[in-house]
Amino acid sequence: MSGAHHSHDAAHHDAAHADHGSTKSYLIGFALSVLLTLASFGVVMSGLIPHDLMMPGIIVFGVAQLVVQLVCFLHMGTSPSQRGNLAIMLFTLLILAIVVVGSLWVLHNMNVNMMHPTSKMMPVE
Repeated sequence: MSGAHHSHDAAHHDAAHADHGSTKSYLIGFALSVLLTLASFGVVMSGLIPHDLMMPGIIVFGVAQLVVQLVCFLHMGTSPSQRGNLAIMLFTLLILAIVVVGSLWVLHNMNVNMMHPTSKMMPVE
């Protein structure tokens, strides 16, 4: 019975250790993060990118860096041991999107429906 208990503990330890990344995955994540950060700075500082494409470029590099950090450092994935964490993160993103989009919608409607001062309403001195 103690042998079965010992093998169960070893399997549990191996499964828990598998959730953590290796030095190689951390170094790859770090290198990709540095490259994506430099690419974001390069978009703005080089002057090679047209001004109207700078913000979309920064957003693309930012989202790519978010994915790299979630996978390499937080070990998010589709493995059975990580599905709960992934579901919680996706639900959190959904709630944040609802709050941000709802706030923007309310602020837009307030701006449209407010009385803006015109030259007729301004006192002339």
